[in-house]
Amino acid sequence: MKLDVNALRYLSKDDFRVLTAVEMGMRNHEIVPAELVDRIARLKHGGTYKVLRNLLKNKLVHHDATKYDGYRLTYLGYDFLAIKTLVNRGVFASVGRQIGVGKESDIFEVATEDGTVLAMKLHRLGRTSFRAVKSKRDYLRHRRSFNWLYLSRLAALKEFAFMKALGDHGFPVPTAVDCNRHCVIMSLVQGYPLVQVKELQNPDDVFDTILGLIVRLAEHGLIHCDFNEFNIMIDDDEKITVIDFPQMVSVSHRNAQMFFDRDIECIYKFFNKRFNLTSEKNEEQPGSESDDEGNSRPSFLSVKKTAGSLDKELAASGFTRKEQVEMEKYIEEDAEGHDSSSDDEDDDDDDEVGDAVPLVSLKIDQQDGSDEPDCNLASRDSDVPGTFSEENGTRCSGENRLESPPSGGNGEAMKLLQSGSQEDDDNDDDSSEDADEEEDAELTKQLNKQRKKAIAAAHGGRRRPVSSRNAYKDKGKGTMNSKIQRQACKW
Repeated sequence: MKLDVNALRYLSKDDFRVLTAVEMGMRNHEIVPAELVDRIARLKHGGTYKVLRNLLKNKLVHHDATKYDGYRLTYLGYDFLAIKTLVNRGVFASVGRQIGVGKESDIFEVATEDGTVLAMKLHRLGRTSFRAVKSKRDYLRHRRSFNWLYLSRLAALKEFAFMKALGDHGFPVPTAVDCNRHCVIMSLVQGYPLVQVKELQNPDDVFDTILGLIVRLAEHGLIHCDFNEFNIMIDDDEKITVIDFPQMVSVSHRNAQMFFDRDIECIYKFFNKRFNLTSEKNEEQPGSESDDEGNSRPSFLSVKKTAGSLDKELAASGFTRKEQVEMEKYIEEDAEGHDSSSDDEDDDDDDEVGDAVPLVSLKIDQQDGSDEPDCNLASRDSDVPGTFSEENGTRCSGENRLESPPSGGNGEAMKLLQSGSQEDDDNDDDSSEDADEEEDAELTKQLNKQRKKAIAAAHGGRRRPVSSRNAYKDKGKGTMNSKIQRQACKW
């Protein structure tokens, strides 16, 4: 999206207050509800929805009503918030023309009150040309969910930290001035990208200087990972300035050697193609070794990290081997713990299946006493040896539960039932009489039900339930009260 700062002068305090409210709501919302924006903004006389319409008109927010009425910040609104904060700090006073466009950022000229021209870099991750940020960059680290605005802010903070540290250690980088959100303010480099240069007075010296920078960065514990002709600025005096640092990693990274060799290969290819420069004309660099063809080329294995530990100070990606090994060990132990816990769960499931009562024994139990509660189920649900049934007023003990082996038949189940009844031979007649009485009661109940069904069929079907006077109130409602009322009407 093109940055048009003309609308910035017409925005009021309420507009920026609502923009800040949307930004705060986006911490845990992809689309911030309008009610939440109103509660966070807390405008004195209301008017939050009017301000949102004004911001929507200027394309500072995006309205989304697919699931609910909500808003989210656009990159233009995020730019306005960052520019407003930096202007209030006094970092710069005006915004000029656009001087650069990349796959991850836009660069503009800004000027201070005394007329000093600076460079403003606005990170814009998530463009169609470069959406594989999660796999190409390590901004997220341990995070799983992400937002493009949040990723842009992380990239800006990382670049500002690398730029400031490298400038303090004497590397040819732009001077870091300030940073806010996804915006980085730096000094303006008076030069041109190396890709635009067609001729050089001393290509050998420039080539040696660039290779020396790569080796020097590795000695400080850092690898640029994108060291090519697009990220190297050269002025009229052929002085080199390196830019673009968010993707830098440590020499302890697992792919550090591949990144180092790739940077070296990019420089060799460019100088060989543009200036017809072969490696035989170059002096041997410190930390270099010759290959099979006799060409000297810097090697990652021969570079010694003796100049400093910037990767540890800046917490670069994979900055220490020790922490990387410990993390891998922790991940392996965690995976083994999950596997062992899953095996234990499987064993527990198998034990529970083994303790289950066979279907044959359950059928026999139902035939012998249908009105008695199921002691097995009650004790299993309550995890208590003895449970009490309030409806029947009987006590079920864990000792008298019916347990039969998995390979038991009807005869074995009958033996188990008979073994429990052999203790009291005097009460056999009483129990048989009770069982006969219970069977007679069940027969009478079934006969009464059949007689009622026959009478209803003779009268021409079941009568329709009488609706209550308040039935119109329950129409279209799914509450529990309405369900109970409808069931009561059917009864």
